Amino acid sequence: MTNDADKKNPSRHPHKWRFFRSGGFDQVRLESGADLLALDQLDPKLWAALSCPTHRLHMDDKTMELMDTDRDGRIRVPEILAAVQWAGSVLKNPDYLTARASSLPLSAIDDSTSEGKQLLASAKRILLNLGKQDSPVITTADTADTERIFSATRFNGDGIVPPGSADDRETRAIIENVMTCLGSVQDRNGAPGISQEMLDKFFTEARAYSEWWSKAERDPDNFLPFGDDTGEAAAAFEAVKAKVDDYFTRCRLAEFDPRAAGPLNPAPEQYHALAPKELSATADEIASFPLAHVAPDKVLSLEDGVNPAWAELIGRFRTEVVTPLFGNTASINAGQWASRSAGFAAHETWINNKEGAVVESLGLERIRQLLASDGEATVTALIAKDKALESEVDAIASVDKLIRYHRDLFTLLNSFVSFRDFYTPGVKAIFQAGTLYLDGRSCQLCLQVDDVDKHASLATLSRAYLAYCECIRKGDAEEKMKIVAAFTDGDADNLMVGRNGLFYDRDGRDWHATIIKTLEHPISIQEAFWSPYKRLGRIVGEQVEKWAAAREKEVQAKTAEGIAVAAETGKPLAAPPFDVAKFAGIFAAIGLAIGAIGTAIAALVTGFLTLSWWQMPVALIGMVFAISGPSMIIA
Repeated sequence: MTNDADKKNPSRHPHKWRFFRSGGFDQVRLESGADLLALDQLDPKLWAALSCPTHRLHMDDKTMELMDTDRDGRIRVPEILAAVQWAGSVLKNPDYLTARASSLPLSAIDDSTSEGKQLLASAKRILLNLGKQDSPVITTADTADTERIFSATRFNGDGIVPPGSADDRETRAIIENVMTCLGSVQDRNGAPGISQEMLDKFFTEARAYSEWWSKAERDPDNFLPFGDDTGEAAAAFEAVKAKVDDYFTRCRLAEFDPRAAGPLNPAPEQYHALAPKELSATADEIASFPLAHVAPDKVLSLEDGVNPAWAELIGRFRTEVVTPLFGNTASINAGQWASRSAGFAAHETWINNKEGAVVESLGLERIRQLLASDGEATVTALIAKDKALESEVDAIASVDKLIRYHRDLFTLLNSFVSFRDFYTPGVKAIFQAGTLYLDGRSCQLCLQVDDVDKHASLATLSRAYLAYCECIRKGDAEEKMKIVAAFTDGDADNLMVGRNGLFYDRDGRDWHATIIKTLEHPISIQEAFWSPYKRLGRIVGEQVEKWAAAREKEVQAKTAEGIAVAAETGKPLAAPPFDVAKFAGIFAAIGLAIGAIGTAIAALVTGFLTLSWWQMPVALIGMVFAISGPSMIIA
């Protein structure tokens, strides 16, 4: 009597295999969990397939991706063996793998091992979180939506904490501050949160910002000459700096050479060009003029004679900078301007070396409040508490994998180790894409293909009649795929490129199908019998069409030539002279051909008539089989 331990450890003794013969070769029969666990003893040359793609099969893509451990898009024998061994090791009885059931009983998980115990605990946690704690089974629907599983939990092992994970208002505010400055990452429950890396970066930036401000606070006269209003003053200064520098430079040039004053002011022609236009004080042409009239050793009036395009900015500069420094003066000279430029240089350097800018939006007061508190340690402890559940929660992914293997693995093996599902009536293998209806027939053997030409180069060895179709389905967006269908009954008389049909995939969706390529081989013995004659008729027809097309082209060319000559000369094109020698040669050749054919036919008929009456039908049958026999044998 075989117990569960023996089933889970078939390597204790050589496994005895059973085979069935189908499709012209012997295939292993998979019937029990022990058969599956012993697959590592089965010689790979006895496997029906040695690899398959992870997509374009009627199998859950996620299940296939879980088996594809090297992520190369294909599943091979070692990956199949690994999946079988793992699934068998965490189940009490590997026979559960042959059930093809969509739900996994919790009682089937082997909790005598540490991994099995962890899987069972995770499965129960999932059901508890979903409010199904009394359910004896778990399904892929239960494990598919991780957001729903963790929606009611504060901690889920991913090391990410949303504001809702905090115990108090201040800790929630700290997490929200980090998210405001650095953005967020999604927690397993779907809520936005922060990670330890984000928290560390936030407080590093906060310390840098606080220290940057401390430099200015230690030397306010140098870095903050206007106190808290230095920022506004500096902005007003920067807005006019280039234009005032330009003005005082022009005045110094005029002082250096009084003749320069004229050219340095706008020329009359520039004003003439503006005269016909509808002017605005902010027009670019006006803004490009000097800030004020240029003259030797002239001060800059802040009230009168200022370029209209700059009047507003100069007024702001006077209010924010000049008045606090020099009182309510109406002008400044070059020396005052130079001293103020030097005064803002240190502030500008300080601004350009700003640190911690990402947290600046919180304000210096809030940043220093956070640095003085134990908020960083509190949130760090919160993240560590969440991270402590990582191993338990990660097992949820293993629960999902086990449920999928329990449902899909046996189906995959019966289209991989053997083609049992393919050869079983009423069952379809995972590589069968659906059913094609075309020319009054339904084709059950349809496969999806990516590269038609590459597939056809090898598929022609099958000697089957194959039709490649492009399938189109219009829904919310147009979908396309290519299939190849095998025609195994009837004839191919009406199968041709461009012929339309209807394709139903395994999910019951209909697609418009159009033949784009065919590999022509006899479909049946009957069609093979007639194929040589059809081929001969097709050749003759093609030659006749080519000859007719050539004659038509020749006639059209001559007609066009005649019309062109008549249009140019007003006279019809003269008929070419009758070439007696040419026509004599043509008739001689035709005569020789007819004579040769007639002689051959006469010899054949004469030979046939010399046969006895009973030999004549034998000769006819032999002639027919000499022509059709090879084609029928191949078919």
